[in-house]
Amino acid sequence: MKMRRRLIFFYCAALFIFGLIIVRLFYIQIIKGEEYKQAAIRQRTIEIKLKPSRGMIFDRNLIPLTNKNKIKTMFIFRNMYNEKELSKILKILDSKNSIKKYKVLSNGNIIEIPLDKEADDLKKIGNLKGIYVKDKIKRYDGKNVLSHVIGYVNKSENKGQSGIERAFDNILKLEDSYGKSALVVDGRKNLIPGIGMIDVLKKRNERATGIKLTIDYNIQKIVERVIDSEKKNGAVIVANVKSGDILAMVSRPNFDQENVVKYFNSDNMELYNKAVQVAYPPGSLFKIIVLAAALESGKVDLDKKYFCKGYEEIGNIKIACHSHKTGGHGEINLEEAFYNSCNSIFIQIGKIVGAKNIIQTAKKFGFGELINIGLLEEVKGNLPEGNDILGPAIGNISIGQGSIEVTPLQITNMIVTIANNGIMKDMSIVDSLVTEDGRVIKKIKRDKPKRILNSYYAKLIRRYMEKVVTMGTAKNISMEEIGGAAGKTGSAQAVYNKRETIHAWFAGYFPKDNPKYAITVLIENGISGGKTAAPIFEKIAKEIEKIE
Repeated sequence: MKMRRRLIFFYCAALFIFGLIIVRLFYIQIIKGEEYKQAAIRQRTIEIKLKPSRGMIFDRNLIPLTNKNKIKTMFIFRNMYNEKELSKILKILDSKNSIKKYKVLSNGNIIEIPLDKEADDLKKIGNLKGIYVKDKIKRYDGKNVLSHVIGYVNKSENKGQSGIERAFDNILKLEDSYGKSALVVDGRKNLIPGIGMIDVLKKRNERATGIKLTIDYNIQKIVERVIDSEKKNGAVIVANVKSGDILAMVSRPNFDQENVVKYFNSDNMELYNKAVQVAYPPGSLFKIIVLAAALESGKVDLDKKYFCKGYEEIGNIKIACHSHKTGGHGEINLEEAFYNSCNSIFIQIGKIVGAKNIIQTAKKFGFGELINIGLLEEVKGNLPEGNDILGPAIGNISIGQGSIEVTPLQITNMIVTIANNGIMKDMSIVDSLVTEDGRVIKKIKRDKPKRILNSYYAKLIRRYMEKVVTMGTAKNISMEEIGGAAGKTGSAQAVYNKRETIHAWFAGYFPKDNPKYAITVLIENGISGGKTAAPIFEKIAKEIEKIE
């Protein structure tokens, strides 16, 4: 009996010990397997970075906007060469180069050198020991397309500093080990010949690590090409009228995303996204708001003739119309005043409608508020309030001057609303959060469209805007071959770099009858909206039509 109890005890003890071993093996191999594997790899390898530790940014058609360009990169084990041998290798690459110029990795043991030499030149050193040449993926491609929207990264912290990189940093930032490969070394960190490089394997990300934009890469390139050919500074936005999607957004001057430090002390505003981050006086573009307020008030007779003598006096202030040199526009109705952009008549209309009503209408259209398209740099602009709308202020308010400041994005929002017959769309530049291969994980939620202006009034404004292009201040452009267009010019007086200047605006849509695209053009230091900005609108619209 005692023997049987002992056998049972030993059997149970053996079973318990065996169970512990199984549990321990499961813990080591399954639960901690990847961690121990990586630790073992680290002990016998030196890791090098071949991919950025950031997720992809795509356009609306999943065209990669980041992580797409490869550059051949040489990795040299420094401890396998003396200084003389290293200098000889570097001389083959570039006679002016020195070790100090290059990025040194792994406690000074590996030198990383981007290559721009032809393959024949590299054959001289390609077979030497301790040298590896691999393709390294760059975050940015050097062309800096969509640079202000994409933004840039603080490389030392892998932290987005502007644009989408900043707004979605928590999505785009990946583990530091992502994109690394490893060179196999011995205990003294010397390269083991013949083994080469291994991948530091990581489980494929199934979570959202990328951003899909509403941007159309092909339209973006068109806009950048046109504005760069004109050698102008300012901003351009293209939007889809039906959806409110931002299809292109350009700000100039541009900047190099790989070398942003050189712009930190610049006065040229290279790092500012002028489409959302800088507010400007709208000038005569604001007459769309004044007209909408006038129509809603019911105080204005559309058939009545008003008189422009070339200027308007408000107290001691005289505000000129652009027709003042020719004695004014004379007797004209509201429609004629709009397409001829008559300051005198619109100041008279402003007095009838009242500053308070005009400002309330501007707020309905999104002025003085953030549009919230997905970029944290966006500013609200400014609408006057309180004492700033009293008395003579109506003169400036009626023609979009004084303390009124708007962004090109807010202007685009207004144009899209008018083109949709008074229905405001929830505009956005971000479509969805996606995986590294573009599979949608989460669509960005958008508010439902809302009516903010009676459709009859909106259609009337559209008719007036069509006349701007065919008979008014933008009659110098020809849009009939692509279905016509409608728009409004603006020539805003401003102070730029401590001197007075004109910022030229043109914002509109095409085709005129079934609008597809809204385009806003702002050019700093222009001549006028009609002469400077409208022709750029025309070129962009016709180029877009070609790729339809």
